[in-house]
Amino acid sequence: MASDMHISVEKSAPEDRHLNGPFDESEVTGIRPFVDLGSIRVEPREGLNLRLEVEEGTQRIVAVNLDQFGSTLQVQPFAATRSSGLWHEIRQQVVEHITSQGGTAEPIMGPVGLELKCQIPVVTASGNAGIQEARFLGVDGPRWFVRGVITGPAATEASTGRAMIDLFRSLVIVRGETPMPPREMLPIRIPAQAGGIPSQAIQ
Repeated sequence: MASDMHISVEKSAPEDRHLNGPFDESEVTGIRPFVDLGSIRVEPREGLNLRLEVEEGTQRIVAVNLDQFGSTLQVQPFAATRSSGLWHEIRQQVVEHITSQGGTAEPIMGPVGLELKCQIPVVTASGNAGIQEARFLGVDGPRWFVRGVITGPAATEASTGRAMIDLFRSLVIVRGETPMPPREMLPIRIPAQAGGIPSQAIQ
């Protein structure tokens, strides 16, 4: 019997995403101050620091780290199709990766949909074994997917956690018109001006 092997994966996003973010470039009206990182626009906020993570071999910028309240929100944008989402598949891969390291990853319903509440084994600065708390967020937009990872106190604290979610939802994703395969990272660039956000050393 012939079977249809193509499975359309539903997008995962809050119902009010187009109103409260993360936003597509086309959904933002009016002039807003922002730091232009190419595929990501970040709204300046008091106490917010920006760090860019660079892949050692290629020197390509692979993540934006936003530090606030003693915590970090790491953001990565990816290309996607109009009809299918990536978060369901990527979330399962994150679970498998963390559990294979001896950690835990619990799916919970959060403010932007299903997220992962994780405990990740790490080696501390003193060389001892430790645990890092983290929240993995994912939102499928039109032709893009954005992943966020919250670490630090905001991964477990309610008040700072809400503030970091608000920061995540304020992001604007610029997909561009260049054809790209799904899951390919959208290009991130060094901002021409800091726009009110102190920019720390590129890592």
